[in-house]
Amino acid sequence: MQADPRALRFAAVLTTVILALVLVTGSAWLLAVQATVFALSAFGASPYGMVFKAMVKSPPRELEDARPPRFAQLVGLAFALAGLVGHATQIAPLALGATAAALFAAFLNAAFGFCLGCELYLIIRRLLPAAR
Repeated sequence: MQADPRALRFAAVLTTVILALVLVTGSAWLLAVQATVFALSAFGASPYGMVFKAMVKSPPRELEDARPPRFAQLVGLAFALAGLVGHATQIAPLALGATAAALFAAFLNAAFGFCLGCELYLIIRRLLPAAR
C-alpha cells in the first residue's frame, strides 16, 4: 500500500492543532476524538486523509510506503489512550504527559516532515527479522 506524503503531512498539522487544543482546554472528549482518528488511520481509513483528498485534486509526485505511517498512528493511539486513562483516573501528569508526547511527535512531522513513529517502525523492522 502506498500513501500520499502531502496527505500525511496535512494529517500531522491537524493532529498538532487538535492535540494542542486538548492541552489548552483539558478536554478528554477532544482527546477521545483524536484517539478515534488515530485508530481509523492505523487501519487505512484516515479521516484527515479523506479531507485532504476532497480538497486537493492534483496527484502526488511520489508515493511512500503506508506501513510506517500506519504504525505511527498506532503509536499515537497508544499515547492518546494513555492520556485518556490519565483523564479518567484524574492523574494529571499522565494525561498531560501522554498528550504532550503525542503532540511533540505530531509537531515534528507537521513542521519538519520527521515522522518519529515511522522511524521507530523502521528500527523495529531492522532489529526483528521476523517483522519483515
